[in-house]
Amino acid sequence: MKTALTIGGSDPTGLAGIQSDLSTFASFKVRGLSAVTAVTAQTGKKVFEIKPLSSSLLRKQIETLLKEYRIDAIKIGMLGTKENVETVRKIIKKRKLGNIALDPVLISTSGRRLLAKDGIKALKLLLPLVTIVTPNITEAETISGIKIKTVPPFRKGRSGGINEEDMEKAARAIHSLGPKYVLIKGGHLKGAPIDTLFDGKRFYLYKGKRLKGRKEKFHGTGCLLSSAIAAGLANGIDIRLAVKTAKEYLRKTIMTR
Repeated sequence: MKTALTIGGSDPTGLAGIQSDLSTFASFKVRGLSAVTAVTAQTGKKVFEIKPLSSSLLRKQIETLLKEYRIDAIKIGMLGTKENVETVRKIIKKRKLGNIALDPVLISTSGRRLLAKDGIKALKLLLPLVTIVTPNITEAETISGIKIKTVPPFRKGRSGGINEEDMEKAARAIHSLGPKYVLIKGGHLKGAPIDTLFDGKRFYLYKGKRLKGRKEKFHGTGCLLSSAIAAGLANGIDIRLAVKTAKEYLRKTIMTR
């Protein structure tokens, strides 16, 4: 059995964070390991409190696991602090770890900051070490510095309202920072959700249908997608197939909530 490590925050709802990642790994028949970066008090609607763990404790968790297990893939989620970002980067570089999916968690849906402002620069330095980074629209704008707009209704085409040119510009800008692949998730814009994958040369679009339901039903979708991609990488499948399979898994999971 392949093994994947999730590095992220604890979510008591089980719908996001390391709890969700471990469940996803199991669904793909991958053994899951975890290193906790922060403990949170939250529901599917709101984050009430966050307590980041020290970088020394985070380092100890990861290094202890690396002594005993071979890690086939890593999913990185909420890191919380600049120190935690730097710790993860140093370990990955020192150990030459690969098959890394980074979900650059910056702000919760309810508006709570999940990574300190001084951690964003450190996060960019982590990008050259990752296989794929999976920002949503807001995260892609923050990392790239490019505003991604919605096309007015009269200009709607195959993108269903998403300005593909902006997404492509942002993807190129993020790719220039070093990750092998960039997947910008389009679910936060109006219209049909379209995710854009960029490999440095070509763009690949993943179209979907917008699902409806209560807000908490969609809590943790970013975690689900990135951890499913990491599971695919652990199992040795091609990145494009890993993304496609992860999106199918995400849709089915949301439908059954």
